[in-house]
Order: sequence, then C-alpha cells, then structure tokens
Amino acid sequence: MTAALAAVMASTVAAQTTTPATDWSQWLPARHVEHLRPRDQRGITTFESPKMDSVVATGFALQWGAAFTQDFQGLHHDNTAQPKVVNGVDANQLIRIGNGFNTAVANLYLDAQIAPGIRVALTSYLSSRHHEETWVKDGYLQVDQSPINQPLLNEIMKYMTIKAGHFEINYGDAHFRRSDNGQSLDNPLVGNYILDAFTTEIGEEVYLRRDGWMAMSSITGGEVHGQVTAPQKRSATFIEKIGVDRMLMPGVRFRLTASTYGNARSASNTLYTGDRGGSPYYDVLENTASDEQTNAWSGELRPGFSNTVHAYVVNPFIKVGGLELFGNIETATGKGDAEITKRTLRQQVGDVVYRFFGDRVYVAGRYNRVEGQMPGIANDITVNRSEVGGGWFVTPIVLAKAEFVTQNYHGFPITNILSGGHFGGFMLTGSVAF
Repeated sequence: MTAALAAVMASTVAAQTTTPATDWSQWLPARHVEHLRPRDQRGITTFESPKMDSVVATGFALQWGAAFTQDFQGLHHDNTAQPKVVNGVDANQLIRIGNGFNTAVANLYLDAQIAPGIRVALTSYLSSRHHEETWVKDGYLQVDQSPINQPLLNEIMKYMTIKAGHFEINYGDAHFRRSDNGQSLDNPLVGNYILDAFTTEIGEEVYLRRDGWMAMSSITGGEVHGQVTAPQKRSATFIEKIGVDRMLMPGVRFRLTASTYGNARSASNTLYTGDRGGSPYYDVLENTASDEQTNAWSGELRPGFSNTVHAYVVNPFIKVGGLELFGNIETATGKGDAEITKRTLRQQVGDVVYRFFGDRVYVAGRYNRVEGQMPGIANDITVNRSEVGGGWFVTPIVLAKAEFVTQNYHGFPITNILSGGHFGGFMLTGSVAF
C-alpha cells in the first residue's frame, strides 16, 4: 500500500513539474494586412509576397514590425601584399582585429491596408553599420485588387500585381534569402554573397501569376535616388523575371526563375553597391586607416559598374521534406565612368539547408565563387568563400545561429591589399523579427 501511494505521489509531482509544450501560434503577431510576406519564421522559403492570401481586409489597418540582429565576430585575416607607403603609412598593412561584438542593427516596418487588396509599405533602418542615423530604406504602394468594381478589371487583378514607388528590386531570388540589415532570419548563414545584387530603385513592377507560373516586368530610374539633372548620363533600367514554383508531389517543391537587369548608362548605378547596411564581416582585409562606417562592405567585391551594367541570373530551388537546395548562377557585365571597355564577372553559389525537429533546428552550408575582371587589374581574379553552420529557432521570431567561414583571394597584383588575402573564423548571431 505504501509503495503504491508513493508511486501515485511521484507521478503527480512529475505531472505538475513537467512544462507543457508551448503553442507558439498564440505568440505569433496577428496579420492585419493582405499580401504581406511574414518577417518571422513563417516567411522562410517564401519569395515574392503571396498573391493567394488568407488575410481578409475588413477596413483600414496598420501593422508595425521590427527586426534586430546582433553579431559576435571571431575572425582573423592575413595577406601577402607588398608594402605600399603613402605619406609614411603602409596602405597595404591590415588593421589589427580580434574577437568582439559588432554594431547592433535594427529595422522598423510600417504597413498599411488602405483599401481591399491595396497596401502601403515603409521600411526604415534604425541602426546600421554604414549609417548610424535612422533613415528610410524604401516605401511603395502594392495593388492586388482593382479599386474599380468592374468585371473585366476584377478578373485581370486575380492574376496581376502592381508595385509602384521606391522598392527593393526583384532581380533574382537571392535577395529573398539574404540578410537585410536587422532582418537576418531569411539568411540561413551570416554573410551575404561576395557579389551582392541588392539595391532599391524608383519605378514600377508588374506581375502576372497563375498556377505557380510567374512573369514580371519592371522599369526603374536605374539609381538608388531620384535625379532630373544630367539626363545625358542616365537611362531607364529594365528588369525582367520569369519562373515557376510548383509542388511536384506531396513534400516536394520545385522553383526555377531567370532574371535580367539592363541599364545602358547611369551616373551612379548601384545594383552591386546598393546595400547601405554593410557587411557583417567587420574590418576583414581592410588597412589600418579604415573605419567600420566608411569601409562598410568588408569581404564583398564591389565591381565598379557605376555607368553601365547588364546582368543575368538563374536561381533553382528544390525542397524535399526538410532538405533545401538553392543555386545562384550569375553573369554581370559593365563599366565605370572612366572606363572605355566593359568587364565581366561570373558568380556561382550553392546553398544546402536541412531543417529538422519541426523546422526549429537546421544545419547549412554554402559555397560562393566569383571570377572575372576588376577595375585596374589586367588579369582575371578569383574569390571563393565557404560557410558551414546552423541555427535554432528559439521561438518563431527568435533565431540563434552560428557559422564557420573562410574566404580566399587569388589573382590580385602584389601591390593590391587583397593579394594573397584570406580571412576566416566564426560568427555568432542572434536575430529577432516580427
């Protein structure tokens, strides 16, 4: 009898002290705005904002959001460049770096439902590596439903989306899987690509989507800001994208897109220099005179295509259960203001991600290679990067992740600070987004 009573008491205590599994759906922010890509874990493997949506507008609505990222860096670097002394200072001597926290970065989002199927979006960077002050990243109007109740227009808008304003251009699919300043949940690793195609421009995008097929055409001003002076130096940019995104069978998803970007002339094109947040790899391969704000893109290649650029990219994506494979095959040709002939760079990227434990934990790997011509260098150069790491969604809006990274530079002249360049080590990141 005593043993039986003891067993009952023990089971009662265990039942009282066992923490029930948390229903995280109750802790996710409610969605009040239509056709909005979630910024928390629900947005992972989502590309364009959804055309088919479960949110139903019942009136004017505001929705606030935010994203925060904090990195801890443990990188080292070295090079074999010969000294280049200017005014008594060796411009090729690397700055001394050690382990420590990088600048905390943050984004603020404001979305408004202003009519059925019509919303306005505004993104601000509250803190970033390149800009310590708060400033606006983009703002635009998106229309997914006709404001005029006319049968033909209603039928057309079942398949059409129109975006107008100053927005993150939809060239390629990699920008949906990168870190955007404080928003780093979409990136399974820490760094963005060596050749980072990301910018905002002013213009309009028109989409047609049906049964998993998509076609997009866009025309923009070709620069990150609006200008009316020196029209002889500027032309419009045309961006085209086609693709398919289908479930081939239960648990098997296939997506394939191809994009083009064409700008004939520009006073300051920023397709590959438009990330005003900056790289998470602070001060790698920078000299002793550098600072984190001025030299904000450490570890990336900025090709100098400020005058003319034509780029093409193909992005395959396959998801089988918890396994994701993503590719980026890209070619970019362009030149700067002082150049007569065009140069070409080619980039190949492969991502592998495997998610398990209900998608709350994942491991990831990435190989990134860029080769081609850089300004002022006669021969082709090559830069390659390898990243391996993983992450844990503590909650659907909180991610902890880590990576080991190594990057090597080949073909740079001995007078260039990147000659024989190498950096490597680890990165630890904490991210929140909602």
